[in-house]
Amino acid sequence: MTESRLAGQVAHAVRHEREQAGLTQQALAGRAGLSQAAVARIERGDRLPSLPTVERLLGALGRQLRIEVEPLDSHLDATLDKAAGTALTDRIADLGLDRTIDALDDLPYVLTGGTAALLQGAPLPVDAVEIAVRWRDAPRFTEWLERAHAQRWNARWEEWGGMHPEPEEPGAHRWRTRHGELRARMCEELPEPVEIRLGERTYPVEPLVEIEVTDPRTAELLRRHRRRLAAAGEAPDDSAG
Repeated sequence: MTESRLAGQVAHAVRHEREQAGLTQQALAGRAGLSQAAVARIERGDRLPSLPTVERLLGALGRQLRIEVEPLDSHLDATLDKAAGTALTDRIADLGLDRTIDALDDLPYVLTGGTAALLQGAPLPVDAVEIAVRWRDAPRFTEWLERAHAQRWNARWEEWGGMHPEPEEPGAHRWRTRHGELRARMCEELPEPVEIRLGERTYPVEPLVEIEVTDPRTAELLRRHRRRLAAAGEAPDDSAG
């Protein structure tokens, strides 16, 4: 990953979390002990800030930095090719999507992230069901997690378990349940969904245009998918971009 690309991802993350918290750049700067100009430069992606600076900014927002790795470009392309060559129905079955949705029952949710992109025709690698849940539904969500014998991902020890399942508790919103792995984006209001119908089922999903704002990793994969289609002289499917 180039420095400019990483700087852009940091910029998006800081700006998104600040806006979610309802803070101005000046207010965040005051909390983090930085100048407003420094926050503005970071949010523009002008330069890659140091890790301690990023941690100060996110800590001032009640968030913490989590580092993930992804395959090298050639391996990522191979993964995209494999996903494109697998039938959507097979991928949904492997993901356990319908099983998880049936278990969620009447909990309000919208499918988001890679799961929503997959259902809208983007052949992206997806290894967990991703949903958006409102904060006011967190108690109901916790009850569901307990019924599903959920183990929460412990980023510190790189293992499942040893943490409270409640989404209000600090930690990644990622659980392993008896239905499969589930990741949640907690929000004040659910995104306005579009309905995708496959066979006899209808799925409420976050539109791709919104996913590209709320999910940097999926947005990058979507851009990569489109660049590869353009390089191959293929027109992208309308539903995928």
